[in-house]
Formats: sequence, C-alpha cells, structure tokens
Amino acid sequence: MPALRVPKREAEPVKRKLKKLNLYDGKRRPKSEDNFVLLPVIEDERVYSLGYAVLPVELPLRPERQIYKNLESVLAERLSEEELKYLRRYDVIGDIAVIQIPPELEHRVDDIVWGLRKVHSFLKVIARKGFHEGTFRIRDYSIIWGENRLETVHKENGVEIKVDLSKVFFNPRMKGERYRLAQLVRDGERILIPFAGVLPYALVIARYRKVKITAVELNREAYELGLENIERNRKRLKGEIEFIHGDAFEVLPELPSYDRVISPTPRGVEALALTLSKARKWLHYYDFVHENEVNAFKRKILEECLRQGKRCEVKVKNVSDFKPHVFKVCADVRIL
Repeated sequence: MPALRVPKREAEPVKRKLKKLNLYDGKRRPKSEDNFVLLPVIEDERVYSLGYAVLPVELPLRPERQIYKNLESVLAERLSEEELKYLRRYDVIGDIAVIQIPPELEHRVDDIVWGLRKVHSFLKVIARKGFHEGTFRIRDYSIIWGENRLETVHKENGVEIKVDLSKVFFNPRMKGERYRLAQLVRDGERILIPFAGVLPYALVIARYRKVKITAVELNREAYELGLENIERNRKRLKGEIEFIHGDAFEVLPELPSYDRVISPTPRGVEALALTLSKARKWLHYYDFVHENEVNAFKRKILEECLRQGKRCEVKVKNVSDFKPHVFKVCADVRIL
C-alpha cells in the first residue's frame, strides 16, 4: 500500500491537505523514519502529483479497525489449526484473487472464498492456480467464484497495467522491486528491457523518470496488451517507451548498447552473456538460485564480465521466495 514520505516539519499540514482531498488512509498509522514521516494514502493517481516520494510500504493498521488482519486470521473462525497450516499465500491482481488450494483443503474451497471476500471486499473474481505451461509460462487457472474472466486492470506505483492471466505472465509481487529500480534510474538514461511482458517494469520506470526505454517481448498477446498499456498511461509517463515484438535473442544483437539493461529473465532461460553485452553502466539480471549457489552465481557473472573485457561489481539480493531453499534473485551489476 502507498505512503507519502514527507519531512517531519511538514507532516501535519500535509496530513490535513490529504484529508481534505480524501486521499488519507485512516485505516493505517503513519510511521516516523529518520527525519521523515510516512503518511498512509489510498491508491489514487493524485498522490503522485503532490511533490513527495510515494513508497510501497506496509504500515500498521489501527487496532480498532483491524478486524480482519489477513486471510489466516479470518479463516481461524472456520478452519482448524491443522487445516490452517496448509493455507497458501495468494495474490491479488486488480480485482482478481488467485490462490493455490492444496488437496488437504479441497473440502474447504467455499470457506476460502468466503475468507477472501471478507478480506478484499472489492474482488470480482477468485481463481485457483494451476501450473505454468508453455514457452510463455502462462498459468492454468480455474475460476471458483465470481465473473467468468481473467482480464483485469492492476494498479501499482502510479500506473495501470491491463493483464489477461489466461494469455500472459504477470507477477504482482515484484511491485516493490519495480519501484526500487525506478529510484535507481536517472533522467536521461537509455534503458533496454528484454522479456518485457505487458511492460510493468517499463511503465513504472517511465512514470518516475524522463528516460528512453526500448522493450522487447515475444508473446504477441503480451505485446498487444503492452501497447494498450502505453496508451492507457500516456498522460502519467515522464519517459518514452519503444516496444518491439520479437525474440530477444534475435532482436538484441541488432540493437546498440544502453546505459542500463533490466532483464526479468524467465525461469530456465540463460541470457546473461547477451544482456551484459548490451549494458554500458548497469545490468540488473534476474534468475532463480538455490541458497547454496548464490556465490557461484556471482562468480559466474564476474567471469562473464572478464570474458567480455569488462570490470564489474556485483551485488546479489533476494527478491522473493520461489520454493524451499530457492529464491528469485536480482544481480545488480555495475560496469566500471
């Protein structure tokens, strides 16, 4: 959820202004952070035009309003402690909730639907996760409640992202990571993003920075949605986005080098050498790495830098859990 980062001396007048504009989120508490205060705000385009940084942070709920803290606490009314152990993490994408239901909770589907609707009253669709299939890692979903659709508009970091979960891959859990990259980027940069999907990284970066982005995507459905997303957000964007439909391994060799390359690499795809060859200053390379192989992953990148005649500094950070002992990581590669 968004919060406005304002200097402490300005916190009270800004808070009054937010309340006057009906932008203040009274369900959450503000939080002090050094010489700043994080003021909770609702997800509204206007908060991005107030002149303060908008951060995707979790702020504590006010106790008197914290009736349904999360899905687990809601379902504690209906599920046993043993059953709650099998409850899986879920995602909310636009007005669609997607959840994995293990065999141990097959008899509790109606209760899970009830709980999700209690926690998120705005939901219009609840879908059950299946497995990723095919080249484009599209999940199989079955709708267990609500409207018969998997298309929605997801809002994050001040942009609107139209997705169709039956046709494209989209990960809402990367919201904070996309914001992190947007804050690292500087105005005037030329940026390359292969494996760009429906353009979540490109849109968020262009929302905050005056840059020129070249994005590449093979999936025709994702490409078409990405073009629509550029138009949908046209008035919000400071930067420019050029979107190319094609295979990154065929398109990138024909492109020049860029100040920064961001590679949200699909699982199972090896694109380190290709993406590094196109980066002049920075490469942000994503991969899935076992916790015991992080140092080996870092060495692999440094060896590729040497092979290409580049001096590099590499920092690897965990971005999200993937499965036990395996993490999605981002290697921030600085080219010296």
